[in-house]
This record gives sequence, C-alpha cells and structure tokens, in this order.
Amino acid sequence: MGRQGERRAVEFLRDKGYKILESNYKTHLGEIDVIAKDKEYTVFVEVKTRINDDYGAPSEAVDKRKREKYYLVATEYLQRNKLLNTPARFDVVEIENGKINHIIDAFCM
Repeated sequence: MGRQGERRAVEFLRDKGYKILESNYKTHLGEIDVIAKDKEYTVFVEVKTRINDDYGAPSEAVDKRKREKYYLVATEYLQRNKLLNTPARFDVVEIENGKINHIIDAFCM
C-alpha cells in the first residue's frame, strides 16, 4: 500500500508542476519518500497512506523522531548535491481512503 501511495503522490506532485528529483532516496541515515523541486525550493516529501482513520490522520505519524531523521537525510542530500544555500522545505502528502491532502511546509527544524 505504501509504494502505491508514493506513486500516486509523485503523479499528484507532477500534476501540480513539481519536478521529481528522487523517489525513495536512501542513505545509511534513513529514507525520504520523494525529493522534488517546486520553483526555487528543494522539497522533501513524506508520503503517508491509510485506508481509514482508525489510527488518526496519516500526517500524525510524522512524529518528532521521524522529523529529526528526515532533517538529517535532507541535510546529507543538500550537502551531497551542493544545495545548502538554496531554500528547502518539508511537505507531507497524506492519502486516506483515496483522497490526497498535500501539507506544504508541514514542519521545520
């Protein structure tokens, strides 16, 4: 279900004009579901998919520990690609019961 949600999120972001740079970017520090470009921003996207809200909203699963890990992986990506001086942000795309909700600038570090 997770991979299918990520594919839908990529399609959704492309339709909004985002340029997809990476999918399932992995390092020894962790993984980022989608890395995209939105105008001048490098956007690190966490995709959360649920079939119902029994465990709360999908975005609620992006807790402090997950945000800290995302920050570390994003920083590594920016360093590796010499993008440290460019604006970046963290978005969440939640997919629940087939509906997509895009939370822009969902969290910061």
